[in-house]
Amino acid sequence: MRRAFELAGHGPATGVNPQVGCIILNGHGETLSEGWHRGAGSRHAEVDALAKLAPGAARGSTAVVTLEPCNHVGRTGPCAQALIDAGVARVIYSVSDPGKHSCGGADRLRAAGIEVQGGVIVEQGETFLGDWLVAARLGRPFVTLKWASSLDGRAAATDGSSRWITGAAARLDVHRRRAARDTILVGTGTVLADDPALTARNEDGGLLARQPVPVVVGRRALPTSAALFAHPKQPLFFDGLDLPALLADLHGQGLRSVFIEGGPTLASAFVAAALVDEYLIYLAPTLIGGPRLVLGDIGVSAIGEQRRLSIQSLDRLGDDVLIVARPQPAST
Repeated sequence: MRRAFELAGHGPATGVNPQVGCIILNGHGETLSEGWHRGAGSRHAEVDALAKLAPGAARGSTAVVTLEPCNHVGRTGPCAQALIDAGVARVIYSVSDPGKHSCGGADRLRAAGIEVQGGVIVEQGETFLGDWLVAARLGRPFVTLKWASSLDGRAAATDGSSRWITGAAARLDVHRRRAARDTILVGTGTVLADDPALTARNEDGGLLARQPVPVVVGRRALPTSAALFAHPKQPLFFDGLDLPALLADLHGQGLRSVFIEGGPTLASAFVAAALVDEYLIYLAPTLIGGPRLVLGDIGVSAIGEQRRLSIQSLDRLGDDVLIVARPQPAST
């Protein structure tokens, strides 16, 4: 299974489809073939592995797959049926498919007389499939909220200037993480104040191979000279703050992850609505003071209502510190 996850990692980490790997084993546990999913419209991992075998060669074999074989017809046929047709005798998978239309593959396999075992190293699978699982389960993209601040929680000086609070290493890390997301989202206020390019760049300022789609929220008019209009991807615009509707729209366009770099108004709205799945907090060893706080009102009026987070990692980036945190599950 760990080898299957290695194979899955060859596929695209963004977009509507998950990264999936598959290995076909013979009765002695020897590898007959390997496959992985290469992106929307291409062969799924199971079919990719089966396609490398001669007709009938998979009969009686075991398929080891990182995700429960799908059970629906999309751009390709159901993988569960492909395994049945190939004569596979046993299927082992890590994570169950949560999709409303794609789940049920395990039941279909069992109904055909195939032995099925799920939940193998499922914790690794849940971590590996992370943002895709959130999108599949909730019907919206995985939302990452990023900010850079001083130790006293300021995102800018009193005059609004904020370049640069953090150092070069932290900024390079932000660009790397931008490139790993489907979209980058800001408000019109940020565009008017900072004129950001919203691109993912390397240390020399050149564009990285993969770019997030820029998304702008707000009703204020933007100048045609704004840097975002030179972005290699076509920007998307939303004029309201109906955040669930916005996320549903992005999900419907096949975008499974959002990287928020907006100002305090937009950030606070997402936090208040409990729509943030991951926080990236870049802390610089400096004090700024003044009114320019990272967050405004997030709906907390008493200490018992505070939004507690679980720290996932803490890393030193030059003189700065990056804290990666996620919301703690609500107590019952």
